[in-house]
Formats: sequence, C-alpha cells, structure tokens
Amino acid sequence: MSQYSFLCTVSLCLRALSPISSMFLVACCSWPTQAKVWHVAQRRLPGIVAQSRVDTIVKAVELVAPGDTVLIHGGVYREQIKLSQSGTPDQVIVLRAVEGENVVITGADRITDWTKAPDTERSYSTHWPYRFIAWNEHNTHPNDDYHRLIGRCEQVFCNGYALNQVLERDQLSRGTFYVDMDAQRLYIRLAHDNEISERKVLLEGSVRERLLVVSGNHIRIEGICFRYAANRAQQGAVEFAGDHITVKNCSFEYSNACGAAFTGEHINVRNCLFQYNGQLGFSANRAHGLHLNHCTVRNNNTKGFNRNWEAGGNKICLTRDVIIENSCFVENRGHGIWFDIGNEACTVHNCFIAHNENAGIFYEISYGLHAHDNVILGNGFAFTPGAWGAAAGISLSSSPDCRIERNLLLGNKEGFNFREQQRTTPRINGRDEPVWNHSDIIRNNVFAFNRDAQVWAWFDISDERHWPRAMQTPSSGTDRNPAPSPASAHPTDLSLEDLNIVFKNNLYCPGPGHGLFNWGVTWKKHERYDTLEAVREALSLDQGSRVAAFHPADYFGLNLRLRADSPALHMQCYPVGRVPNVQLGTLP
Repeated sequence: MSQYSFLCTVSLCLRALSPISSMFLVACCSWPTQAKVWHVAQRRLPGIVAQSRVDTIVKAVELVAPGDTVLIHGGVYREQIKLSQSGTPDQVIVLRAVEGENVVITGADRITDWTKAPDTERSYSTHWPYRFIAWNEHNTHPNDDYHRLIGRCEQVFCNGYALNQVLERDQLSRGTFYVDMDAQRLYIRLAHDNEISERKVLLEGSVRERLLVVSGNHIRIEGICFRYAANRAQQGAVEFAGDHITVKNCSFEYSNACGAAFTGEHINVRNCLFQYNGQLGFSANRAHGLHLNHCTVRNNNTKGFNRNWEAGGNKICLTRDVIIENSCFVENRGHGIWFDIGNEACTVHNCFIAHNENAGIFYEISYGLHAHDNVILGNGFAFTPGAWGAAAGISLSSSPDCRIERNLLLGNKEGFNFREQQRTTPRINGRDEPVWNHSDIIRNNVFAFNRDAQVWAWFDISDERHWPRAMQTPSSGTDRNPAPSPASAHPTDLSLEDLNIVFKNNLYCPGPGHGLFNWGVTWKKHERYDTLEAVREALSLDQGSRVAAFHPADYFGLNLRLRADSPALHMQCYPVGRVPNVQLGTLP
C-alpha cells in the first residue's frame, strides 16, 4: 500500500469513530518508533542477538534511525564511514565505543604481500595503486617547492612507527619508503634492516583520506580513536559537517594533515585529544558556536608544514562565538591557538597554553576576542624567520575590540604584543573590510619573566598611527586624508590617542635583562621603555599598573600558588577558577 493510500484509509476510519476513539488512535499513531541498539563486532559475542549485530560500522550507520545507538566493540576498524542520517533534539543518534574497550578507526591497511628487491639491500616492494593528489605533477598540496615532500599524503608504519618518505628510489635507506607513481609500487626498507616476517612485523600503509564524515544533525560520537588518515593539507581526517553534534572522549592522531575539521554549527567537543597530526590538531570554518571543553591539543605539525601558512595546534576561520575552555594547548609546532580571518566574539578562558613554538594565542584579522584567566607559559621560542610579532603569549594581529584580562603570561619570548600591517578581512556576512588594532583592553594581567619584552607593539605601518600625535614625524602625514572614525574605514591620519588602546592595572615582573615595553618595529621608529613612568610619560599608557615581584611556590613544577600578600592577588591580576595541569590559589 502506498503512503497516500494508507493515509486515506486512516482518514476514513477516523470519520467512523467517536471523537474519543479518534483521539486515541491518533495518539497511538504518533508514538515514536522504538529506538534500537546496534552492535558492531568483528566476532560473535555471547548475549548479543544476531539481528542486532553487524561486523562493520559502515553497515551500522546505514541502518540507524533517530534515537538509535551504535555500540562498537573493541577492534581495529579499517573503514571509511559516512553518517548522513540525522537525529532530532529528543532522539539523538549515538555512535560510541563500548565502555572499557579499545576502538580504533584507521585509514591504514595491513600490507603482507611483499616482494624482495633484487639487490643486496633488504628493501621490499608491493603494489600501490593510490594517488591522493592528482591535480599536479608532484602529488603535493600546497604545490610549491617547500612542500614538495611535506605536502605528500602517503604514510607507512612499521609496528606503529612511521617510516620517513623519500622522493627518489636511490635515496631509499634504513627506515624510509618511496612511492613510484608511474609503476604503482611502494618500496620500503625497515629501520632495523631485518627480513620482513608477518609474525614479527606489522606493516601498515595509509590508504583512506577520510575516516568519518558526519553530515547529519543531532549526532553524538564517543570513545573512538581515529588515526593514520592519508589526508591532504587543509582536509580533516574526520569532518563534522552537521549541526548540534557532540564529540566526547575521542582522539584524533597521526593523520597526515589535520586531525578533525569542524564545519557545522553548535558542535560540542569534550575531553578529546588531538595529537601528533602532520599539519593541525583541528580546523574550523564557519563553525559558529563551536565549544571545546577539557580537550588537549599537543605536538601537532609533526611534518613541518609552513607555520606562517597553516600549521600548529589549530586554525579557525570565519567563525562566531567559539568558546575554548579548561583545555591544554601544548608543544605544538606553530601557534597553540590560531584564529585567522574574520572570526567574531570568541572566548578562550581557563586554559593551559604552554611551550608552543610560536604564539600561545594568535588572534589575527578578527574581532572581539575575550582571553581571560589563562596560564600561558613558555611560548614563541622557535626559529621562524619572518614571524615578527607572532612569538608572544598572546598576539593581537590587526584585531579590534578585544579584552585580555587576568592571564598569567610567564616566560614567553614576549608576554603580550600587537602585530599590525595594512590588512583587510572578509566578514562572516561575505563583505571585505579593513581591519586594524583599536579599542583593545589589556588589564589585570601578570607579565613576568618574558624574555624580549613584557609588552611589544609591532606596528609595521608607515603612517605612525601607533605613536602619539606629538611623537609622529611630520613626513608621516603628508599624503593622508582627514581622519575618519577608527571603526568605519581604513585608518588614515590616526594617532595612538585615536586607537583607544587601554592598558591598566597590570603587574610586571621582568627578569634580569628582560625588556619591559618595546614600542614599534625594529626596522622603523622604535623605542624601548625600561620603566612604567617612561611609558606613561611618552605614550600615556598603562595606568594603575606596577612593577613588582612575582614569586610562585614552584614555577617549574607548575605550582603557581602565591602568598596571601602577593601584589598579584591584591591587584586582582590572577586567574579566577581552575586551569588544567596547574596549581593556583593562595599558599597556606
């Protein structure tokens, strides 16, 4: 019977029934279907009926309906999954690992069919039909000489350890692999140079670019480890494209490029781990309302992608209302947290941001950052030529309307800085507009032990807007127009007084040989101020602040508790709430 015929029959029956009976029948027909539990297991399990068990996750997601749960039992699943079915707010679709079991979704397949090369070296080859980037001759993205090797997608693992790729067969040596695209052969040589034995060596090659794509709405993903994707740069191994998705207790690791990409709205990410990915821990684009809580993002950009382009802990673009809280961004090879291009009203609070090779937080050509109550320590010490102004605990790069408060910025290359060039950015609504640093408030922070400067203003702007009008050179304004409002058009004829930049009630504790305030780039007009009195006299900045001692209980042990008489506590220059990995509070 067609759906139309069924509805006509129901309608005729309802006319023949009393009003009360009709109401009862409609109520019965409107009851939701019973939610089902599907088990994914690679072997038979006692107590699980055959009708509810499938052996692949792909089969399970083809069967799910709103309210269903897919329970994945322990195992390594070599699959590529697309979840397009949507749940509802009241009937969420759940995809999760069985509690206590190790569930891995991998982009790698085991390779056992090896042919020993006819040479004296112990190299082997196998059939390799995979070509992940086919639109340029070097099979790399980006397609430039810097990324000629870095931008390739192939990965080979021996007992869980990655082999290094080479671009010519005659470069093959211990612990390396080479892909001959024309002959469709993969060549390897093991680091220990032993014979390949299936009983002693687990050899895996990454053959899938994406592991999971979630395009449905109202989905919850829990307890799964995603690894070994052969994805290109700027592509997530896992993509969350639907709205109202929760991702909990998952790990994203050892992908060739980006661990996860968030492109849907109102995605909650809790207790997740993003680590050892080739380019980025995660990315986000137009992922409005993205919320990260109690996550760890560590040691990403292991392949060495150009960190001035896109590399490190993460990159977020054109996204509104991001909240990152109670999370750790540590030891990333690039920026720890990077907002770039047109972001609006984003918040980072109560996070531990430490030992990232470039800036701890880099907020670039975006609007309205609120960074508060963070511990930001030891960032910015990489040798990255050309990364001026991007090596601080917090860097605001051409970004207005930001508030920076109650952060501990300790032992970074620079504590806080501005970075300014002539920039424009697209807005979320699609229009391009000029953007620059103005209307920023930096208050109640501790800047201590930062090597080059506690504060540095890297304004590479010829019009000298970052200097008070009385300090500007006469020639800097000869080609300028009458001043517009700082929030309406590209700035011309501006001075520091017009920018409405506020420093107040901060505590400074430079160590021996450390700078206090540096103003201006080193290749143009530049001044170094060694006292707050000099800063106030020259720039009329930083009212109510002090230079005073900052003595935590154990700096290197991350016991940052203070004595009750500490100036930082009295000035309210101290985080409120907890920060992971750090002891905060008052010493007994």
